[in-house]
Parts: sequence; C-alpha cells; structure tokens
Amino acid sequence: MHILVQFVIGLIFGLGLIVSGMSDPAKVLNFLDVGGIPAGTWDASLAFVMAGAVAVTFFGFGRVLRRARPFFAERFYLPTRRDIDSRIVAGPAIFGIGWGLVGFCPGPALTALGFGSSSAFVFVAAMCAGMVLARYVAHLPSLTRFVTPADPLET
Repeated sequence: MHILVQFVIGLIFGLGLIVSGMSDPAKVLNFLDVGGIPAGTWDASLAFVMAGAVAVTFFGFGRVLRRARPFFAERFYLPTRRDIDSRIVAGPAIFGIGWGLVGFCPGPALTALGFGSSSAFVFVAAMCAGMVLARYVAHLPSLTRFVTPADPLET
C-alpha cells in the first residue's frame, strides 16, 4: 500500500512539473534570463510556481513536523548538523550552474524522460555520473592522513 501511495504522490508531482512548465528547459532558461528583460525573453511565470512551492513547504513542513512520526516511516530523518561547510556551499552552486546552463533540474529532467527528450537523457546520464563521482570523492581517504606531523625533535 505504501508504494502505491508514493507512486500517486510522485505522479501528482510529475504532473505538476508538466503543467507548470518546469519540464521545459526553454521555459526555465527564459525565466533565468533576467538580462533579457529589455529584449522581451524573460518569462516570470515560474516565479509563481516557486512561490507556490515555498508556501506549501513552509506550511506543510510546519504541520507535518508536529506529528509524532511520519505516516510511512518509524521516525523523521532530519539533518542534525547546523554548520556550513564547503559541501553545503559547493552543492547548491553546482546545482545552480547546471540548472542555468541546461534548464533542467533533477525532478523535471526525470519527468522530461517520459517525453523522450534526448537532452533529458543526456542530462540524467550526466547527473547519475555526477552522483557516482560525488560518492566516490566523498569516500576518498582524507589527505591529512598522508601529511606527517612535525618531527618533535626539530622543535
């Protein structure tokens, strides 16, 4: 039953991406082309999509997190770290650069796969390769292990 509910939720999300135009890279790139305002290419309609998403998230998270536990899990899995490190800065920066270059972000790209979009296939393949590379890099041994501490006899 849980899988069916999750499928329906994903289906509604995907339909929302299609209806809003988020799965159309040209629409997204026109939204991001703020410099094109005088030329008439800027499309502000996605600002309403984002405002709706922020409103639903703001009120939805507040309501859901008051529950003792989620519907389909034993507990909530929330971040515990509060510090800002290089991964917190680099991840969104890479995401934003990729979104600005090609007009896709992960959700809409997966939705666009259903249309047979060749650019979506290329994007999703690159995204998967990036995830594999990021996981590999995250598990590399720290470089500090290879730096020998100062010799106590030299001091």
